[in-house]
This record gives sequence, C-alpha cells and structure tokens, in this order.
Amino acid sequence: MGDMANSSIEFHPKPQQQREAPHAGGFGCTLAELRTLMELRGAEALQKIEEAYGDVSGLCRRLKTSPTVGLADNADDLEKRRQIYGQNLIPPKQPKTFLQLVWEALQDVTLIILEVAAIVSLGLSFYAPPGEESEACGNVSGGAEDEGEAEAGWIEGAAILLSVICVVLVTAFNDWSKEKQFRGLQSRIEQEQKFTVIRNGQLLQVPVAALVVGDIAQVKYGDLLPADGVLIQANDLKIDESSLTGESDHVRKSADKDPMMLSGTHVMEGSGRMVVTAVGVNSQTGIIFTLLGAGGEEEEKKDKKGKQQDGAMESSQTKAKKQDGAVAMEMQPLKSAEGGEMEDREKKKASTPKKEKSVLQGKLTKLAVQIGKAGLVMSAITVIILVLYFVIETFVVRGRTWLAECTPVYVQYFVKFFIIGVTVLVVAVPEGLPLAVTISLAYSVKKMMKDNNLVRHLDACETMGNATAICSDKTGTLTTNRMTVVQSYLGDTHYKEIPAPSALTPKILDVLVHAISINSAYTTKILPPEKEGALPRQVGNKTECALLGFVLDLKRDFQPVREQIPEDKLYKVYTFNSVRKSMSTVIRMPDGGFRLFSKGASEILLKKCTNILNSNGELRSFRPRDRDDVVRKIIEPMACDGLRTICIAYRDFPAGQEPDWDNENEVVGDLTCIAVVGIEDPVRPEVPEAIRKCQRAGITVRMVTGDNINTARAIAAKCGIIQPGEDFLCLEGKEFNRRIRNEKGEIEQERLDKVWPKLRVLARSSPTDKHTLVKGIIDSTSGEQRQVVAVTGDGTNDGPALKKADVGFAMGIAGTDVAKEASDIILTDDNFTSIVKAVMWGRNVYDSISKFLQFQLTVNVVAVIVAFTGACITQDSPLKAVQMLWVNLIMDTFASLALATEPPTESLLLRKPYGRDKPLISRTMMKNILGHAAYQLTIIFTLLFVGELFFDIDSGRNAPLHSPPSEHYTIIFNTFVLMQLCNEINARKIHGERNVFDGIFSNPIFCTIVLGTFGIQVIATIPTSQLKCLKEAGHGPGKDEMTDEELAEGEEEIDHAERELRRGQILWFRGLNRIQTQMEVVSTFKRSASLQGAVRRRSSVLSQLHDVTNLSSPTHVILSAANPTSAAGNPGSESVP
Repeated sequence: MGDMANSSIEFHPKPQQQREAPHAGGFGCTLAELRTLMELRGAEALQKIEEAYGDVSGLCRRLKTSPTVGLADNADDLEKRRQIYGQNLIPPKQPKTFLQLVWEALQDVTLIILEVAAIVSLGLSFYAPPGEESEACGNVSGGAEDEGEAEAGWIEGAAILLSVICVVLVTAFNDWSKEKQFRGLQSRIEQEQKFTVIRNGQLLQVPVAALVVGDIAQVKYGDLLPADGVLIQANDLKIDESSLTGESDHVRKSADKDPMMLSGTHVMEGSGRMVVTAVGVNSQTGIIFTLLGAGGEEEEKKDKKGKQQDGAMESSQTKAKKQDGAVAMEMQPLKSAEGGEMEDREKKKASTPKKEKSVLQGKLTKLAVQIGKAGLVMSAITVIILVLYFVIETFVVRGRTWLAECTPVYVQYFVKFFIIGVTVLVVAVPEGLPLAVTISLAYSVKKMMKDNNLVRHLDACETMGNATAICSDKTGTLTTNRMTVVQSYLGDTHYKEIPAPSALTPKILDVLVHAISINSAYTTKILPPEKEGALPRQVGNKTECALLGFVLDLKRDFQPVREQIPEDKLYKVYTFNSVRKSMSTVIRMPDGGFRLFSKGASEILLKKCTNILNSNGELRSFRPRDRDDVVRKIIEPMACDGLRTICIAYRDFPAGQEPDWDNENEVVGDLTCIAVVGIEDPVRPEVPEAIRKCQRAGITVRMVTGDNINTARAIAAKCGIIQPGEDFLCLEGKEFNRRIRNEKGEIEQERLDKVWPKLRVLARSSPTDKHTLVKGIIDSTSGEQRQVVAVTGDGTNDGPALKKADVGFAMGIAGTDVAKEASDIILTDDNFTSIVKAVMWGRNVYDSISKFLQFQLTVNVVAVIVAFTGACITQDSPLKAVQMLWVNLIMDTFASLALATEPPTESLLLRKPYGRDKPLISRTMMKNILGHAAYQLTIIFTLLFVGELFFDIDSGRNAPLHSPPSEHYTIIFNTFVLMQLCNEINARKIHGERNVFDGIFSNPIFCTIVLGTFGIQVIATIPTSQLKCLKEAGHGPGKDEMTDEELAEGEEEIDHAERELRRGQILWFRGLNRIQTQMEVVSTFKRSASLQGAVRRRSSVLSQLHDVTNLSSPTHVILSAANPTSAAGNPGSESVP
C-alpha cells in the first residue's frame, strides 16, 4: 500500500507534504491518516473510527465541519483545504504533442514508399555520369546530361517530398484538432456534472471539482459518487461497488454497519449524507488512476517485452476508461472486470478504445480495403509493364548491352517507373475517407451542441441518421416535466379542481399535509419564482414537487412540518424504486408508537389498503369491491384524461410492538387510504410536430413508460404516436411478458417478432421490459431490413437499455449520473425535438460521406486509368507524381473539408432511413461515378493523343528522362484538375437532384475551398517563372549565356532528327523566356524601331535582364538583334534608354 501512497503524493508540490505534519494546517487529521482510513471496510472501518475519533461526529469536528450545517462557504477555508488535502480532480493524461502526431502520420506505408522513392530520385538526379561514355548508353538517357535538363532533375524528387510534408502536416493538424475537440467535449461533460452539498446549512449544487475534504454531501438514488466519504446518516442506501471490486451484488450501507462510501461507485437505492474524506488523486478511484499514470511508461515497456504486469488487476479494469479520455475530475466508474477472461479482453481492448464499429464505419472499412487492393494490383501491373517495355525496347530491340557506367542512368529510369507505380497507388487509396468521416463528425458534433445534443461518442451521431425506431420515455421527454395536481379523491368525493381547504375536514387535511411533507425527499422543494409573474421553481423529484404544490394550493405549508420532524429523526425510509413503485417513511410518534406514510402508483397501493378515510376523516373498511369501484369510477377516468394517479396512505403501529422493519411486505400492508390524486404533466407543445417528422422520415416512435396504461394511451394519442384507425398495440408490462415468453418463462425471438412491429405503447413497464424490447428489436431479422434503435432514458435502471441500444439518449436535466454514463448522447434540454435534430445531423453525416465518396471515387477511377494507360502506351504517366500528389491533396483533404461541412436541410427528413444492410454506394451514385469518369476519360485521352494538333504545340509524349514540363502535359493536368473542381460541385447532390447549385452559398467553407483550389491551381501551373528563379539562383549568368548562344547558333540548322533529340532543351528555354516576353512586350511595341527585332529575340536576354534589374530603370528595353554573334560580343549594345 506504501507504493500507492507514494505514487499519488508525487502529484503534490514539496511544501505541501511538510505542512501535512501532525496538525495538518490546523485540522485534526492528516492526509495520510484519512487515506489509511478509506482503505478499510465494514467492521474494521467502524472500529478505526471509534478508536481514533469516537464516532463520525468526532471525525467531523476534527475536520472542522458540522454534520448538519456543513462547511462555512468561506473561500479562504476552502482554498486551505485544497492546499492540504488536494483538489477533486485527477490530472488528465497528457495529450499527444503535434510532433508525435506528425510522427504517427509519417508511419503511413504509402507515404514511406514515396519518401524512399523521392530520396532515391533526388540522389540520382545529382549524380552526373561521365560525359564521354554517354553515347554508349544511347539516347535512352534522352539527353539527361544536357545542361538545361539535368538541372530540372532534382525538382521532381524535392516536390514529392514537399507534397508528402503537406499531406503529413494536414493529417497531423486534423488529428490534433480532433483531440482538442474531444478534450473540450470531455470537460464540457464534466462541467455539467454537479453534486449536492450542504454549506452554511443551505443545499447547494456545486461542480464536482469544487468538492473539498470536510464537505457534507447529500447522496441520492442515481448518483455517481465523486469522492470518498464516511456516512453520517442513510435511508435504505444500496451501492453498486462493482466498478471497484468486481462484485455485482449491491452493498447495503448504513452509519452503524458499513459507513465507507467510495468514489466511482453508483447509488442504486436510497439516500443519505456523508462527510467527504478524500478527493482527487487521494480517493480510491484517484489512487487507481495514479497507479495507471505512474506505471504507464513501465507498463508500456513491459508490454513490449510481452510480459504481463502482476498487479494489473485494477489497472486492467480502468484501462479502457483511460483510453476513452480519463480527463480532469473524470470520476467515472471503472469498467467492471468479471473473471479473468474479461480481464484479458480488457487488456487487448486497451489499445483499441473504440467500441464496436458503427454502421457507417463498418461499410467504409470494407470499401477502403477493396479499393486499396485494386489500387495495389493496378500499380504493380503499371510498374511491371513499364519495366518490361523499357528492358525489351533497350536491350532486345536496340540490342544494347548493360554497361557499368550506364547503370545510374538505367536506375534513374527504374526509379521513375517505381515512382509512377507508387503514385498510382497513392491516388487509388482513398486515405481521405477517414479524414472526411472525422471532419464530418467533428463538425456535426460541434453544431449539435447548439441543438442541445451533447455527443459523448462520435459514431453515435452518424448511427442516429440510420435509426428506424425510437423508444422514448414519457415523463420529461414527451411531456414538460412540470407536474401539477389537477384532480383529487378525498373523503369519498372526486374533486375535478383543487378543493377549498374549508371543504375538507381538518383531520383529513392534517394527515394529508404530514403524509406529503414527510414522505418525500427533503431535497425536493418549491422555491419562489426567480422573476415576478413566473411560475414557482420546482427543485428535485417532479412528482413530489406536484404533491408539495398541492399542499401549498390547500393553503398549508410543508416547511414547518419538516422543521418539526427533521430528516435525521426519520425512523426508517423505504425509498422509491422501480420494483416497489412506492415510497414509505416511518416516524416515531410521541406515545412511543410508529406511523408509516406511503405513496405510490394507485392501483398497486390500493391493493394494500384495507381502510379508507371517509368525509368526516374517520376510518371505514375498504373491501376489494370498493377498490374496484374506485378504480372504475375515479382512477380510470383520471387516466383517460392523461393524468398520472398517485395514492397516498398511512398506517399506525401501536407502542410496544415494533415490527420487523426488514420484512417490507408485512410493514407496508394493511394501509389506510387518505387520497388519490391525478397529476397532470402536459405534453410539450412542439412534440406532436416532431413525432410527425419522425414518422414521415420512416422512424417508428414507441412510448415506454412506468405509467398506468390509460394515462399512457391518452398521452400517446395527444403526441400523435397512435392515430385513430391504425392497427397498433398498447400493452402493459405483464401482458407484454406473457406474450413473448414460452411455458418455461424464456423469451422467444419469434414471439417477440409478432409483438414489436405493432407495439406503440408499453405501460407499467420495468427497466427489464425496456431492455428486452430494445434487444428484441435490434436482434430481429423478420423485417426486410435490420432495425437501428435509439432509446431515451433518465433513471439508473435505464442503464442496460441505453447501453444495448444503437444510440442511447440520456436526459441532461432529469437524468441520473448512471444514465448519462451509459448513454451516447446527452439531451441538454430533455426535449424530444432535439432527438429529431440528431436524426437530421446523423443523416447529414451519412450524406456528406456519400458525397465525398462519389467525388473521390470518380477522381480515383480517372486518375488510375489515366496513369495506367498513359504509362503503358507512352512509357510515362501523363500526370506526374507531384501533380498526382497535388490532386490527392485537393481531392482528399480539401474536398473532405468542403463536402463534409454541408449544413443539413429539412429535406433530409423526407426520405426513409438507409438501415444496416443497404450498400454505401447507391445506384444513383454509381451511375454518377461511371458517367463522370467516362466523360473525363474521353476528354483526357483526346487531349493526350491528339491534343498537340488542337493547340498547335509540341507533343509531350515519349519525353526523355528529366525533360522539363511540356505545354501539352500541363494542359492535360489543368483540364484534369478543373474537371475535378466542377465535379466537386456536382457531388453536392447524390439523390438525383437536378440543381447542383441549390444552397451552395449557405456553405462558405465549400465556396472558399473551391475558389482557393482554383486560385492555387492557376499559380501552380505557371512553373516557368519559378524555374527561372531556381535556375538563376543556381548559376551565374555567364554559363547561361553560353548555352543560349549554342542554341542560337544552331537554331537554323537543326534538322528533324536533331530537333527530336534536343526538343526538351528548346522547350526548356522557350519556357524560360516566355515570362520575359510578357513583361516587355508593351514597351517593345512602344519604342522598337524594328518589329521583327522584337519578335525574334536573341536568347541571351537572361544575362541582360540582370543588367536591367541592377540598373533598376523601368525604361530599359532589351531588343534581340538578328545577328546573334555581334550580340554576344556586345551584350549592352541593344539597350535603348
């Protein structure tokens, strides 16, 4: 245990350890003492508390806090406690740095191949073989040794490296921003998490990170404990400690038997108060996280050697969680490890944090693998054909022998072929797909925040677009969750409105007020409105708020009753849970006897009533026949009005014979009914329209509720879930189970398949029923397509159904921590309309990916076919490696950005969901891809084989090695890129719409990228000016002059064969001089005496341009003379000032 202590104290600066000395800054407990205490359990812990502090109150005194009033809300005191005992946050795992992400992006296999090829190409371009033997290698080298061409050789290698750097940086930046967004999301989820503490005698909701040692925390059903503590008082408290111990049984906690409360555990039943004794890295969860953090590096080293850590039991439980982002103050439950098999699985899973792949991810992975394989085959065939053609042409047809001095020249050719092959592969592999998915999801998640959807798992967003069924709660989701009592049955009278207090006997009124005030959580209150004229604020459980509101409407107050009988005077509390469907509280009467108050679902509680209060407030017997009358005349009419019916009852136990409180059925029986009330929870006004949209979008909405079937049916009709004249089923939980189970009580899928398609309302359902229904729908194969199910839940017991569902929605306001933990998306406003927004965004993500796919596959098909056919027919790819990488950059990164950020439209809700089995590429998309590809290939091949005739330029085909870019191939490249840009606009629509420009300006990112790409393309394809600068930077003007002269001298005499040989060189200089012509043409026409002289410029202009630049005079114009020799002799003679 010493190791544990050491490892966690590392987080504290040195001075704090010294202050921890005997008195720990004036407090009576040191940090080490409290940590040791929290390691004990049960009887041991009680014994230690008694020995060291006397009792829990003694511990509170030592920590300078009060069990009832809590801490004074004093900033200095709170800060001092943080200094000594630590803060309630666990330091987050360090995010990957940008450089680490760059390094990861560099691990991509295709990029590594390209880097190697580029470096080899670069190295060979600097190697100049001896000039004398060059003839022996034949014209294979195509003039690689000619001055002008050899210099351009390094550009290709360098440009490939540059492109690789661009791709790597873009990928790393995307990963970095994704990581950043995740962390932002994580911290947002954490900030949402608040906990109830008592400070200055007031109940406050404080962020979990603000808890300090000494705080008195109020724990209740559904909480996830954010810190360790010792119980002061508890009501029927049961905790799920499986996240720490692996034991799935709930542990009963009480102040006199087992008072130790541990962080990261779940409250499954009951309520209570505890004093916080350990926070952050010193709490039980913190210690485990610290071990993970401190032992992380050693663990990694050990894992590499294949060893297994002995003490990895706890760490294996938490590893999956850590991967999920164990960020600051993330006191999340650590995954339970049941049995060694589970542990092993967790260990394996540690490296892959994702849960099972979402629908879209599965389809995409499959597609990417298929395309990758096809690309690999194509690139291999390309390289083989090129090499074979070259070898046969050189050594068989021309009969040359391989000379040692020619090796570098031949190797350069092979490298060139290899680069072409790799380029084909790079273009074929759609590495932009994961990028598009990430960008699309991240963008959607950010926007969904504004639509009140807090997405916890990225893929849930996209899965939601495929949802075919939604199983929704009623209370709070479909209804406003602002409950009010509107009808009541008191003293044999059914009141359709709130009765006047004078109409009720004082005895009935008094017992009713006490029953409601005492038998509800003391944290539930009704506070005055924040603004004048607004409704009073309801705090806590909404059903209890309705009952307390009823007390206020009867002109009585609940607060004095609670002050008279404070919470710690309550003798026994049976808290509400989904099995009991009731809550009961026992108080001791002044005469030594006991009184039990109970409230709960009317038809359940009325069965336990044997008496009822009549109009005079006296008991009269309540027989089964009377009960049936009440159900028929009172409860059913209330339920048909959409009201929730609650029965309020009590029972007196005489002094001297205390019952066995653990025998609950015995205790909560033989009751006297005080009243039955009808609570209205109005349907949210926007819900019927939202449900109509869902139904139009092909999504079936089902209501699953714990309410009475009549109430549920009435609300379902108001919402539009059930329509008159439709063939639907409304079942109660019992009937549902009877229909789906066989004689042995086992659930049969065939039976379930007969029920769920028509089922619209499931009432009086238990959480198990909800889970059964969800699992049954997901597993069903009876329909024409598999179902994708979304579920909403707010209670602790909804956890299993939320986890099982394809997408689990938890309520942000009413939801318990456990429900939020199990969910994929949190609805921050608890509103059903937000689910419809989630469907819209999900479909938008799916469509965005499809748009990108349509665009990218068209580019892939065209680029691969062009590179392959071009290479096989002309021994060179019409699209160079650098150009291919640029195309790859625009079609992967930029296009994924442009198409993945399209905003959703309402029209997305007009079509049916895709479902699990529909292929990713629809027929319309396939038609578009093949149609566009055919059109683009026709244009490009026309330009490739007869383009020089159209434009009257030199052919770029069969160019020698290292020849500079030709006009011919530049035209092909430009045409290709511009066709892709137009296709990007076409790809905006994938459902066969005619108008591709519809809503184009609603996406500024798209417009910016298309225009930006076009702009860069225009700049990128004027390479001559850049090459000139490169050339000038590399050499003095003298050398250029010489080469230019040689060319000028021989210009007239060059015969056809020689022209073919030196065509590359001529193109090179023609390109270099073109920009010069453009600059000077205006001045030439103004000042030149001889037009002919201006047009036939001498080629030594480069050196003269130097002089002009040095003179810095814009009036100097250089004119080419007809006689090249004299010009060479006197460079300045043609300067006309």
